[in-house]
Amino acid sequence: MIEYIRGRVVRLNPAAVTMETAGGVAYQLNITLPTYSALEGQPEAVLWVHESIRDDAWTLFGFLEETERELFRQLVGVSGVGAGTARMILSAIPAAELPGVIAGSDLRRLKGVKGVGAKTAERIIVDLRDKIKTGDATLIQQSPADSEVFEEALAALVMLGFTAQQSRKVLGKLFDSEPGLKVEVAIRKALPLM
Repeated sequence: MIEYIRGRVVRLNPAAVTMETAGGVAYQLNITLPTYSALEGQPEAVLWVHESIRDDAWTLFGFLEETERELFRQLVGVSGVGAGTARMILSAIPAAELPGVIAGSDLRRLKGVKGVGAKTAERIIVDLRDKIKTGDATLIQQSPADSEVFEEALAALVMLGFTAQQSRKVLGKLFDSEPGLKVEVAIRKALPLM
């Protein structure tokens, strides 16, 4: 597995960079627009690498910051979000802002990214909201048992027609006061507060 590549920038365009290592091997890496902007005019660089290996392709993605790579990996872990969509999201929304967008359930901002519809935006928020810490954009792991009941209740309220943001706010208050709530009880208590 390639962790990072340090080398000379041979070719650069908004979608990809070709870097030559000291050993004379050149790698093409797909990049985001912020990475492209940072690499413009730079003779050398270090990029953190994500490898995507499939039967028909071996694709490398390069990121200036390790946190951007981790956000990319979290995004591609969401059902319906491929590498191209994740790269598009990180090109449209800076890595420093994305955790806040997800934590704040900013569907409008996510839907504004080309290729991201309402359902995909909601899925990203529901799947990643509890895995991303907004303070320093680092990712945290949370055991599924901690948020499983909350997520089920949230999904049920969204299916009933309530917005994810409103549902999350009401459920957050309920779970803060009674952390051991069951799904059915949480939904029943949330409905009059919506």
